Amino acid sequence: MTETGGHAPNWYPDPWGRHEHRYFDGANWSEHIASHGRQGTDPPGGVARAVTVNRATVKVQRDVQRAGVQAGGAQGGGTLFTEPVLVVNQKAKLIEINQEFAIYDQQGRQVGAVRQVGQSAAKKVMRFVADVDQFMTHKFQVVDSNGQVVLALTRPRKFMKSRIIVEGGNGQELGQIVQQNVIGKIRFALEVNGQQIGSLNGENWRAWNFNIQDHTGREVARITKTWEGLAKTMFTQADNYVVQLHEQLPQPLHSIVLASAFGIDTALKQDARGVNAGGLFG
Repeated sequence: MTETGGHAPNWYPDPWGRHEHRYFDGANWSEHIASHGRQGTDPPGGVARAVTVNRATVKVQRDVQRAGVQAGGAQGGGTLFTEPVLVVNQKAKLIEINQEFAIYDQQGRQVGAVRQVGQSAAKKVMRFVADVDQFMTHKFQVVDSNGQVVLALTRPRKFMKSRIIVEGGNGQELGQIVQQNVIGKIRFALEVNGQQIGSLNGENWRAWNFNIQDHTGREVARITKTWEGLAKTMFTQADNYVVQLHEQLPQPLHSIVLASAFGIDTALKQDARGVNAGGLFG
């Protein structure tokens, strides 16, 4: 979990998930941390904040079936970047202050997680007492089954349209997911260095299902929201999604597609509440 792969001294995503970034001195992780541009100190080590949803295998497999995925179809390599089908399950909470998701393969084995990072105590209080999420910046880490940070997502504060900055585990920007409209079926451009390489397209006005296309307009992936039941829907904001990748995609498109899927309810739908709760971006 704390391997750096011989990276040079620099700021990288905090491998313990307590902060947004931690400084690596070329040999070891230091006590110097930063979140939302503010630096501080926190000794390295300890237990990484894991995300455990404890979702029954049979429920994960049922989600896959509901999404129309054929049981026993395409098999993968057992990792976030090699599985053709991923099930994203949100940890159900009556009061949503810190979002957490577990990511499973189609057999129900957890292969990763998404955790929110960099929230100060003051920010948590503000989120509890007021509906101000859209005016705040939200940051998330995607970790693999070993706890290694493989992607980092940042949704800057917004007024109308959302934007997601996607970084690799080394802290380098891979691309952005940029909202194109606010009325009708929601569309997002997948961009690298300002050039569009694909799109994320809502298939209905409530934005429950999405197709993801490459730069030629060919569908390369699909995201399907699954129905969890009336009780859970009424009393929590937890959502579940099935992600289908039709083929192994080249980088950085593959990472940005995964970020799009994980961002549906993490970085993107932070402020979808009230009468707009069925929509994606609020």
